[in-house]
Order: sequence, then structure tokens, then C-alpha cells
Amino acid sequence: MTTRYGEALVDWAAFSAARSELGTNFVRILGYFHEDGVKSLERIEAAMRAGNAAALVLPSHTLKGESHQFGAEPLALCAEMIEAIARNCVETRDEPSEALPHVVALRPLFEQTMALLEREANPLVERRPAFGRRAIG
Repeated sequence: MTTRYGEALVDWAAFSAARSELGTNFVRILGYFHEDGVKSLERIEAAMRAGNAAALVLPSHTLKGESHQFGAEPLALCAEMIEAIARNCVETRDEPSEALPHVVALRPLFEQTMALLEREANPLVERRPAFGRRAIG
């Protein structure tokens, strides 16, 4: 599945690398990413409703960095677009209306991405290669 940001929702090689690096802490840290992501989304949406560019910067920056860690590149790119627009608006003292399409896309992108990440991280999911495809993980 690709997104309007032009990539598959998850870079599985980066996901596997994070899983290897984090070892036994992986599932716990993925859970933190989910919790932090929900909080970031709420802050981003509230800041957008208030037209507060400065309040968009930190939660979008946080979501961007955490998304990169798990290979969620389109999610990271969407958050990065919001952050860049917000930073520019802070400098120009303008409202962040240009960020609205990205903010609107962010929650569904986050939810779709988390569903894939959590499904793949679930130790109870049996992983069989689909016909003609290599197994992931």
C-alpha cells in the first residue's frame, strides 16, 4: 500500500533493523511510540484548530523522529511537512493554514501505520510467505 507521500507505509528493512537493535525492548518501545503518537496527534490537531504554528512544532518534530525509528517513512514525512510549515509560519508570524491538508492526513496515516507495525510485532501472528514472496521477519 502506498500513500500520497509516495512510499509504502512501512520500510520493512528499517523496521527489522529497529527490532534487532531494540531486542527484547522492541514491543515495549513500540507501545510507547503508539502512546506518544496519539498524544502528538492530539496536540497537533489542537494547535491546528487554534491556528497556533508554534504549538505545532514540537509534537510534529517528535512524531517525525519516532516514526523514522520504526521505518514509518510516510508518517515521518507527513509530520516533517507539518513541522517545516509550522517553523516557517513562526518565523513569518503567519497562521499555519498551509499545514491543514497534512494535519488532516496525519491521523489516518498514523492509524494505518500503527495497525501494520503492531500486526507485524505481534508474536502470536504466524508468518508464512505468500506465494512468490519472501517471508518478512
